[in-house]
Amino acid sequence: MASEKDAALAAVPDDNPTIFDKIVKKEIPSTVVYEDEKVLAFRDISPQAPTHIVIIPKVKDGLSGLSKAEERHVEILGSLLYVAKVVAKQEGLEDGYRIVINDGPSGCQSVYHIHVHLLGGRQLNWPPG
Repeated sequence: MASEKDAALAAVPDDNPTIFDKIVKKEIPSTVVYEDEKVLAFRDISPQAPTHIVIIPKVKDGLSGLSKAEERHVEILGSLLYVAKVVAKQEGLEDGYRIVINDGPSGCQSVYHIHVHLLGGRQLNWPPG
């Protein structure tokens, strides 16, 4: 299986539908831990920590990565972080957790639909990469 770095370098940054669009449409199964009208959160299929949740906006709206954010995206960006806090509490991560947003090939982004990784359940190290 290819590494995350290899997947990120092979990914094509564009606005075409992604695996996350298929998850939102329930075309691909996922283990959903939170859902509202704007945001979906589900367990990562390749967890990097005991708790590893991916949090995405249900509508991409041109927001393929953080570097593509515009002023019109401020509300959804805030919602993603707020949902991360809600899910962290729901998952029992009172001792702390990490939020990660990968952006672009050098940032190891492999899916071009903005997403937040919520990692916890163990002592995380620094620096992260």
